[in-house]
Amino acid sequence: QVQLVESGGGLVQPGGSLRLSCAASGFTFRRYAMSWYRQAPGKERELVAFISSTGGSTNYGSSVKGRFTISRDNAQNTVPLQMNSLKPEDTAVYYCNARVGGGDHWGQGTQVTVSS
Repeated sequence: QVQLVESGGGLVQPGGSLRLSCAASGFTFRRYAMSWYRQAPGKERELVAFISSTGGSTNYGSSVKGRFTISRDNAQNTVPLQMNSLKPEDTAVYYCNARVGGGDHWGQGTQVTVSS
């Protein structure tokens, strides 16, 4: 079955950086687009970044554009998310997503807290 495991979250000061990673298994990774979402307390889950199956196309939420970079390693079945110039409003649980077999699959999430 599809499994997505996020890692790399933690506490960071404003202006700092973090690198999240999503390890995927249970499906033919290289055939599917992947995404990162986030959900802050009291808010709806929102798209952070999207990457196509080949990595040739990416898209970002407006609030993170220019600061975050999504990539993928189709040999290692991983999706890193590099987050720079972090702001307190980036505080959220970050989730990896794969749309496989017509359904959305999610990891357990990793907490990112940006605070001084």
